[in-house]
Amino acid sequence: MPELPEVETVRRGLEKEVVGLPIRGIEATYPRMVLTGFEQLQKTLQGQTITGISRRGKYLIFEIGEHWRLISHLRMEGKYRLAVLDEPLRKHDHLSIKFDDKQLIYSDVRKFGTWELILTDQLVSYFLQKKIGPEPTYEAFDEEIFREKLKKSTKKIKPYLLEQSLVTGLGNIYVDEALWYSKIHPETRANLLDDRSVHELHDAIIELLQKAVRLGGSSIRTYSALGTTGKMQDELQVYGKAETPCSRCGTKIQKIKVGGRGTHFCPTCQIKIG
Repeated sequence: MPELPEVETVRRGLEKEVVGLPIRGIEATYPRMVLTGFEQLQKTLQGQTITGISRRGKYLIFEIGEHWRLISHLRMEGKYRLAVLDEPLRKHDHLSIKFDDKQLIYSDVRKFGTWELILTDQLVSYFLQKKIGPEPTYEAFDEEIFREKLKKSTKKIKPYLLEQSLVTGLGNIYVDEALWYSKIHPETRANLLDDRSVHELHDAIIELLQKAVRLGGSSIRTYSALGTTGKMQDELQVYGKAETPCSRCGTKIQKIKVGGRGTHFCPTCQIKIG
């Protein structure tokens, strides 16, 4: 699943290619992907202009004129690509935005991705309902609030981070990586983490995701940003490294299930507490 760095990389690519372009039409082979109704979307956006593209967590936000926002979530395997106008849609292409001389195609093998069209003034309440945490920056992600939330929870730290309520943008890859950097076992209960561990985890999340953004994300399995591969996969320390030596201590990386998710960790560096 694309995580924050991958989604941000897609956002930057789309921003360069489609901002300022008037929408000449929208087609769908799987209209159910538009949760707010495809016909309404088609009617409302015809002739409108994409004025910007922003992001909140893993959500892409197409800014359509002054009044509308199209929210796109890539889920497991969603991706965008640009094509010439007359290129026919492929098997897993489900939505297409037509411009004057090109089209933006959304494809999704599993059909889990979604589009939602909302009014601009509904944007804040939309994300409040999603209970999404702060962006992973030093300005937005307050360490003290993070610490207090962890102290009140008996949840295992990995599933808790994946919920998006503590901080947004983390998925399976970067949670494993952040826990390795901060030497925290993925099954440790949140309220058992001491102040040092919380501080190191807080900073690891921010610095790891910022680095991943700089490197264009991790191109693993199906992810690419408008056909361009990222380089963060070359920097990963534990994710996908089962049975290879830990770069810090030499112990073989293990893979277990935590909260139903495949989880990579070093059994020497990351000792379970409690």
